[in-house]
Amino acid sequence: MAGHSKWANIRHRKGAQDSKRGKIFTKIIKEITVSARLGGGDQDSNPRLRKAVSNARSNNMPQDNIIRAIKKGTGELEGVKYEEMSYEGYGPNGIAIYIEVITDNKNRTVSEIRHILNKNNGSLAEPGSVSWMFERKGEIIISDYNGDEEKLFDDILESGAIDFERSSSNVFVTTNQSDLMSVKDRLEEKGYILKATDLVMAPKSTQEVNGEDQEKIINLMETIDNHDDVNQVYSNFSISSEN
Repeated sequence: MAGHSKWANIRHRKGAQDSKRGKIFTKIIKEITVSARLGGGDQDSNPRLRKAVSNARSNNMPQDNIIRAIKKGTGELEGVKYEEMSYEGYGPNGIAIYIEVITDNKNRTVSEIRHILNKNNGSLAEPGSVSWMFERKGEIIISDYNGDEEKLFDDILESGAIDFERSSSNVFVTTNQSDLMSVKDRLEEKGYILKATDLVMAPKSTQEVNGEDQEKIINLMETIDNHDDVNQVYSNFSISSEN
């Protein structure tokens, strides 16, 4: 797994733990609400909402919760008004960090994010400082695949994906942003079990870290990710397979 940050693995393992305490439900509801507000409540014409609802169902969210979140987004029900924001910063060793939040109080959120970064040998940066180091891609995670490697390779490429990478337990499939949902549908038609389907900010290149630095960076990423308003956090660090 040389060259892969392992953060995606850590993040999705954390997701399974978060779901037990309900934290992931809160984040999904925010995403559904914002998606419906920005693009309307029809999943067929709103790909972002469709993805958010798919994520909710894969995490066993009750249908009533999904419907209420959509109606709050479209204004059919009263609810908290959320804003989407992004923050950029640096972590230990100068690694780049890109943070996406959904918040009802941006002043509170930026203050708390700044505090987390400062406390963990990082700093908040000006807009545009690190965003150029990332590009929007689709990411699909196939869970627990133990089948034929050649068939997997052929199926992924035939589905329209542009790359994939294996870890010990998951297969990470990369797509162009516009192809995410069509690739997802094709992989499901072929019988693959998908753990997650997301639009992500993928680093254009990575910076390898080792030893104590990797623990500091992972702890910082987890602390940011645990913040209630944080929807996603990305970085350009990588950990070699020897670690």
